[in-house]
Amino acid sequence: MPDFNNTENAFEDKDDFELKRAYLLFSTIKSPLISKTLTSLLKFALFLKLPIIPLVKLTIYKQFCGGETINQSQSTIDKLWNSKIGTILDYSAEGKKDERDFIQVFNQTLKSLKVSKNKQQIPFAVFKLTGISSFSLLQKINLNLELNIDETLEHKKLIDRVDKICSTAKECNTPIFIDAEESWIQDTIDNIALNMMQKYNTDEVLIYNTVQLYRHDRLDYIKNIIKQAKEKKFKIGLKIVRGAYHEKEIQRSKTKNYKCPVHLKKSQTDLDYNKAIEICLENISIISICAGTHNENSTLHLVNLMSRFNIKNTDHRIYFSQLLGMSDHISYNLSKEEFNTSKYVPYGPVKDVMPYLIRRAEENTSISGQMGRELTNIISEIKRRKKK
Repeated sequence: MPDFNNTENAFEDKDDFELKRAYLLFSTIKSPLISKTLTSLLKFALFLKLPIIPLVKLTIYKQFCGGETINQSQSTIDKLWNSKIGTILDYSAEGKKDERDFIQVFNQTLKSLKVSKNKQQIPFAVFKLTGISSFSLLQKINLNLELNIDETLEHKKLIDRVDKICSTAKECNTPIFIDAEESWIQDTIDNIALNMMQKYNTDEVLIYNTVQLYRHDRLDYIKNIIKQAKEKKFKIGLKIVRGAYHEKEIQRSKTKNYKCPVHLKKSQTDLDYNKAIEICLENISIISICAGTHNENSTLHLVNLMSRFNIKNTDHRIYFSQLLGMSDHISYNLSKEEFNTSKYVPYGPVKDVMPYLIRRAEENTSISGQMGRELTNIISEIKRRKKK
C-alpha cells in the first residue's frame, strides 16, 4: 500500500533549489485572490505584448512544462523514468484558430507518437480535437446542423487527421488519449473516439477517450459503450478524470438557461468518479484505464479495487497519472510500489502554452485543499532535509 506521507520518495529527484522554487510558486497561487489577480495581470500583459516570457519561463513554466520541444523535454522524461514514472507527451499549444496552427499540432502529435516508439518511458501520447480543427465546426456538428461546403471539407480533414493519428499510434504501438473538452462539443468528440476505438481497439487498446466525471451523465455513457463493445467485439480505452471546465460549464448553463451538465457538489463528482472506476474494473477484460487524479482517496480506492479483483500492480491495463509539477507524493509513492504511473508532460513554445498555464492556475485555486497539500508536503520535505 503506497504511503502518500512519504515526502522523501515524493521529492527524491528534486534538489533544494527546485524545492524552494516550488514553495514560492505554490505559496503565491495558494490564495485565490492573489492567483486571480496574477492571472488577470498575465493575460493583460500578453494582450499588450509586454516582455514577460523570460519571467514565466523561469517560474510557472519551469514547474509545469517539460520544454519548448520534445528534445528539450528529454531531460524531464529521463528524470521521471529514473523513478519508473512514464511520460505522457502533450503538445499544449491551445486556443489556435487557423489552418497553419492545426497542421502544427497535428504534426507534433504524430512526432510524439514516433518518438515514443519502442520506448517504455513514454507509454502514451495525447491530443485535443480543438488542436487540429476549429471549435466552431465541432460545435456545429454537435448541434446536428447542416454543414456548408467549406465546413464539409474541414470535417473530412478532421476525420482524416484523427484517423492518421490513430493509425500512427497502431504503427508505433503507443496508445493515444483523445482529451475531453467542453460539454457543448463533447458529443462530437465521443462519437469520433468511439469510431476510432471500434476500428483500432480490436485486439488491444490503443485509442482512449476521456471521461469527465463531474458530468452527471457519464456513468450512463460508460455503461452504454461497454454494451456496444460487447456487441461489436472491440475494446475500450478510458482516461478517467474529474473535469477541467467546471466553472465555465456552470456559468454557460446559467447564461443560456439550460440544465447544468455538471455536478454542483464536489462530493457527487467524487462518488461518480469512484463508481466509474468500479464499473471499469468489473469489465477489465475489455477495458483499459488511466486514472488521472490528484485525489488521494480515489487513488487508494483504485489500489484497493485492484487488490480485491486480484489485479497485479504492474498490469498494463491500469495506469495512474498526475500532472507534471503536482501531486508528486502520489506519483512517486505509487511508483515505489510498482504501480504503472505516469505524468502529463506539456511542451511547446512558452507563448503558445500560456493558455494551458493560466488554466492550470485557475483550476488549482478552485480545487479545495490542493495547494495546501502541495505546500505541506514541500515544507515537510524541507524540514526533513534540514534534520539530516
